Amino acid sequence: MDVFEAISKRRSIRRYKDTPVEEYKLDKILNSARIAPSAANRQEWKFLVVKDNETRENLVDAANGQKFLGEAPVTIVAISTESERVMPCGQPAYTIDLSIAVSFMILEATELGLGTCWLGAYKEDEVKEILNIPEKMRVPAMFTLGYANENPGPRPRKNIDQVTVFEKY
Repeated sequence: MDVFEAISKRRSIRRYKDTPVEEYKLDKILNSARIAPSAANRQEWKFLVVKDNETRENLVDAANGQKFLGEAPVTIVAISTESERVMPCGQPAYTIDLSIAVSFMILEATELGLGTCWLGAYKEDEVKEILNIPEKMRVPAMFTLGYANENPGPRPRKNIDQVTVFEKY
């Protein structure tokens, strides 16, 4: 599968089979984040792998009751180890760095035949408390990972002309 095919096939999966994710696949997914680019190559991140059933169930309430979080065999929590640094463009480095790394992991998971769902609806303070993440760290993203027990079709997308602008200088 090439990169564009993985991008095209990726879906947000909210129903998972009760099948463990093989360690070699998990290692490959985590390694794709390790080699992702980051601002000034600082790699100010940690990726917390949550497999424990009770812990994942506790995260459901922190994630606005999204039950599939407790059903997926793995949840990966992206953690910034340095949240104060702002890039010259004015953006916090950690949000961009971890968005890139999580995107790489999700595409690698797709290539390996696994489903994912990027979670943005959660209460960061509750997630940090459940997982004992220090207060100074940030949790800009987390996602579920496992074998899909559904096959949703593609969602509507805007036409390329609606999202692209070419400017002549």
